[in-house]
Amino acid sequence: MAILAIGIGLAALIAVNDLYTQVFTTVAKGIGITIFVTLVAFVLATLLGLGISLLSMADNIVLRQFARFYIEVIRGIPVLVLLFYIAFVGTPGLVSLYNWLTVPLAESGLLEPLLVRDVSLTWRAIIALAICYAAFIAEIFRAGIQSVSSGQIEAAKALGLNRYHRFRLIVLPQALRTIFPPLSNDFVAMVKDSSLVSVLGVTDITQMAKVYAAGSFRFFETYSIVAYVYLLLTIGLSLILRRVEKALRSKQG
Repeated sequence: MAILAIGIGLAALIAVNDLYTQVFTTVAKGIGITIFVTLVAFVLATLLGLGISLLSMADNIVLRQFARFYIEVIRGIPVLVLLFYIAFVGTPGLVSLYNWLTVPLAESGLLEPLLVRDVSLTWRAIIALAICYAAFIAEIFRAGIQSVSSGQIEAAKALGLNRYHRFRLIVLPQALRTIFPPLSNDFVAMVKDSSLVSVLGVTDITQMAKVYAAGSFRFFETYSIVAYVYLLLTIGLSLILRRVEKALRSKQG
């Protein structure tokens, strides 16, 4: 009720006060970038996390140790540090590697050398968020997959299902009930952590607010609106995901 009252109060203030209306209009220009960064980064993180979790449960000890190394290292680095590292160290390194591998094609005129500036800061931020969150999502997938009874997997083997079909038809549908709640929490958390991309100059909600506040010195009004917009996004998303979770439970129950 308190959150609802604050939300209604700020909405009314935005509607009747020209200053708050101007701030909201400016900040809202970054909503599209925030949503784009979050969605693309989360899809990539989910796919990478699933792959890492499967490697962590592989029969080969080298693959298992590689997955564990990735998870422990990435989880031990702050998101902001990883963001800077990918943007200003990893990307130039990958560009140099790409140019080295394509030297014959570049010399023959079939391919232009890639420049670091050709990789936009937005995509660098997306890659950094995906790499960071993949380590946490991998653990979510691992816990969910291991929660499935081994008896059912043995029964699927007895029926002649190969590993892929056992995973797709038996393991994943049952693990989804365990996986979905923490996965949805990570999605909401990524919406908030996407504000970190503003340090690279990506024009998301936070960056638009920083630029406006620096020019107008209206810090209280600007960051109050920023907090309001993020609350709208996260609370609205949480309510939607809870409905989806209940639907999954009722369907599987």
